[in-house]
Amino acid sequence: MANDGSTTSGRPWADLPRELADHMRPHLDEVADDMIQEIQTRVREYDRPGDGSYSGTLRLAVERVLHYFVDRVADPAHDPAPVTDFFRAIGRGEAGEGRSLDAMQTAMRVGGMVAWRRMTEGAEVLQVSPRTLGAVGEVLMEFQDDLAHAAAEGFSQAKAAVAGEMQRRRKRLLDLLFADPPAAQEAIADLAAAAHWPIPRTIAAVALGRHQDARQPAFPPDVLADLTRRTPSLIIPDPDGPGRAKLVDRALAGTLAVVGPTVPLMEAARSIQWARKTLSLVQRGVIEADSGVIRSVEHMSTLILFQDEGLVTSLADLRLAPLAHLRPSQQDRLAETLLAWLQSGRNANEVAMRLHVHPQTVRYRLRQLEELFGDQLLDPDLRFDLEIVLRARALLADNAGERIIPPSREAVGDSGEVVSFRRT
Repeated sequence: MANDGSTTSGRPWADLPRELADHMRPHLDEVADDMIQEIQTRVREYDRPGDGSYSGTLRLAVERVLHYFVDRVADPAHDPAPVTDFFRAIGRGEAGEGRSLDAMQTAMRVGGMVAWRRMTEGAEVLQVSPRTLGAVGEVLMEFQDDLAHAAAEGFSQAKAAVAGEMQRRRKRLLDLLFADPPAAQEAIADLAAAAHWPIPRTIAAVALGRHQDARQPAFPPDVLADLTRRTPSLIIPDPDGPGRAKLVDRALAGTLAVVGPTVPLMEAARSIQWARKTLSLVQRGVIEADSGVIRSVEHMSTLILFQDEGLVTSLADLRLAPLAHLRPSQQDRLAETLLAWLQSGRNANEVAMRLHVHPQTVRYRLRQLEELFGDQLLDPDLRFDLEIVLRARALLADNAGERIIPPSREAVGDSGEVVSFRRT
């Protein structure tokens, strides 16, 4: 109730003469007619001549209010639960119909005005004292407030229930779209309709990492979101539409977020798999997260390299075996030089500029590499393999602090310890 103190103590209801109830009862039907007529005249939403059920509900509400009011005047301890429950149900019904409480609250004010007008007219006839009339006005306002509070409470409960159910449907829809193999198209269409989610032609999935801000990100209403998953995830409809990229970036500001590739709706599982893989590489430091939202399509070659890390490691074991007997520091220098040489069209001067070392140093290292790898450096296919494993090695070493090195031999390290050449 809006005023627990007055309800518990019985005041100001207890200040009203009990005999007032006897004077009011004979006029209740007449007052109800006046209230209904005034409400329908002043509140357009309640003027429905052809809707008998709606008129019946209005009359029922008015009569319940009037009878409870008179019963409470006769007995201040009269239980308010039935009438407040009734208005709580009205609030739930308004929410269920998709309406606001504005019309109902206006109708309550109009009804209260009519009731107060009739009471003041009767008070004059009965010669009621100003103090008693003031108490009548106070309980009338308190009563209106209690009913409005009950209606608002029911309205909020219904809205919360609808929102909760809609959110559950949307999470379930996200599950269906991320399923691999995908769910039936008909099942997705049915659930999308139930979740009030218009089916787009294309989507992009998003995998979320840590929040840098305390606030929860706010997403546009057409974005499917489930932040309770082990990897919080989203589905963004029409990600390549006008202004959508900026909209997504704003919504995800302050959050580590990876957007997967744009795909047809039924391929959402592929988009989220790419987004999760990219996120994993970002979290390991393989892919740098400088600022803003990360997009998988900008790191395709890295994703390909790390699609099967075991396979890349095995290829590295095979192709980098000539480095296995060297100390780790020597391996690093020669691997860096070999990668730069492969990337610069085998031009020693360009390698020197890339590595910021003297060209003579580069030539010395290249002679070492020719001795170690021999004719392998003349084979285009082997050079391609070498560039793959050296790129992966460089990404791990530079960003993630990991190394891919041949595992099959041992050598003495820089400080004299035995070093096993494997991924660390």
